[in-house]
Amino acid sequence: MRLRAVLFDMDGTLLDSAPDFIAVCQAMRQARGLPPVAEHVVRDQVSGGARAMVASAFAMAPEADDFEDLRQEFLERYQQHCAILTRPYAGIESLLADIEQAKLIWGVATNKPLRYAEPIMQQLGLAQRSAVLVCPDHVSRSKPDPEMLLLACEKIGIAPNATLFVGDDARDIEAGRTAGCRTAAVTWGYIHPDDNPSHWGADVVVKHPAELRTILDRALCGC
Repeated sequence: MRLRAVLFDMDGTLLDSAPDFIAVCQAMRQARGLPPVAEHVVRDQVSGGARAMVASAFAMAPEADDFEDLRQEFLERYQQHCAILTRPYAGIESLLADIEQAKLIWGVATNKPLRYAEPIMQQLGLAQRSAVLVCPDHVSRSKPDPEMLLLACEKIGIAPNATLFVGDDARDIEAGRTAGCRTAAVTWGYIHPDDNPSHWGADVVVKHPAELRTILDRALCGC
């Protein structure tokens, strides 16, 4: 079936949000008289969410007595700092322009809560361009469950098998495959050094947004 829509994961796929996460962790460490942590310590854990980033930034087990207080502070600080340094990855703007020129629909399906995802999309001028934004708030089960992608396809009125889902985590690819979407794994996102996107079972693995344009061209012409 001819491709009609492209859905993106947000963090690590569409947007580089790590700088805001890193800034929050550094501010929290500074407030406690601690030196800055190496940026990769936070960046490598972005896909694991707040729990993983806080645990890594403070070298603290989630079971520690003070951990939950740190996690809550992280979330509160991030609420105020979620759209300051976050930017689309290099090449994404051109890719989105190409998608729109080709009359394809595009949207976002992310495990990022709506209270963060929505202001980021608005701040970056993407909200009015995106056809759909699906977050955990909209479903009962987040990725790797397919519910999020099935809902996104329902909202845009396009069948999953005419939709390409692009993500930087094995959970993205599992969700896309189970939903019946075509899938693309990207290598520029927040992938743990021990992980390998080639092992996720995606239809294609891409190293730069420009490569996705070639894939879209082939899908559009039925090649």
